[in-house]
Amino acid sequence: MEISHPYLLFLGDVPDALAAKTGLGIVDWRKEWCVGQFRLDGCKADAKLPDMTPSEAAGKGARTMVVGAVNAGGVLPDHWVESIVAALEAGMDVASGLHMRLGDVPAIRDTAVRTGRRLFDVRHSSERFATGKGTKRSGKRLLTVGTDCSVGKKYAALALEKGMKDQGFDADFRATGQTGVFISGRGVALDAVVADFISGAAEWISPEADDAHWDVIEGQGSLYHPSFAGVTLGLLHGSQPDAFVVCHEPTRKTMRGVATPLASIQEVIDLTIRCGQLTNPTIRCVGIAINTAALDEDEAKTLLEKTSADHGLPATDPVRFGVEAIVERIGKEFGNP
Repeated sequence: MEISHPYLLFLGDVPDALAAKTGLGIVDWRKEWCVGQFRLDGCKADAKLPDMTPSEAAGKGARTMVVGAVNAGGVLPDHWVESIVAALEAGMDVASGLHMRLGDVPAIRDTAVRTGRRLFDVRHSSERFATGKGTKRSGKRLLTVGTDCSVGKKYAALALEKGMKDQGFDADFRATGQTGVFISGRGVALDAVVADFISGAAEWISPEADDAHWDVIEGQGSLYHPSFAGVTLGLLHGSQPDAFVVCHEPTRKTMRGVATPLASIQEVIDLTIRCGQLTNPTIRCVGIAINTAALDEDEAKTLLEKTSADHGLPATDPVRFGVEAIVERIGKEFGNP
């Protein structure tokens, strides 16, 4: 799957920034690939890019319009179809990370055929995965896990990959969600894999490697989330991580989209170790990544210091303060490069 850039990011009329996390994530890590954003009336997300129509974006050199929004169930709203057709008419391909296939909408399919443009459904891989085997494989792996979904697991993994490389580690980010695939160019959206093959897909993402190589694997969902725990557990077993980092958003009381109370950081550490030992008996936690965007700097630093003291682990906000402390912990636990 080779998706051409530059991108025009389509944010639709999403109600908040989290609902546009695909588009915002692309901007954060691949801003040079983005020429603008296309928003409908009422959109509450802003990628801080120039607003433009598909025809204007095509005139600026955009080659693909990326549907940069997410929603429960991954269904394409009917009132977005006209915008996607407009992008195809303007000469762009269209790529989507939604569960629903673009080609299942007759107007989109017919326009793509007529204009000769391509449709990319990033969540739908053409790869055939085996069932997971749990066999120990060479190389080292780090997985980001969460107290909830949408707490920064992808950002933490990307920051850790960069931080580890900066310190001389041989490390690669492994994408397990649609945004990560857009950013890295490789991976698989695990939440679209048939349940029996999730752990096998995780094994495929992080195959055997040199003993000193680290795969930094993007986490999904949470072991405590009633909607997504199945994906999380399959990813944990298949990736068989040597190390994991817990990601947390401190202002939440319940999990996103449900009334279930948020699990504590310690509960997530304990359950991750207990479940992860099935495929890696030596799994261990090496740090805590906290999304402090809702806190001022003094509040954030106080919380991180307390969290680190409470758990005996380095705690940081990867975006705000970097990941040097966690990378140092990895070096102490597993050896420096």
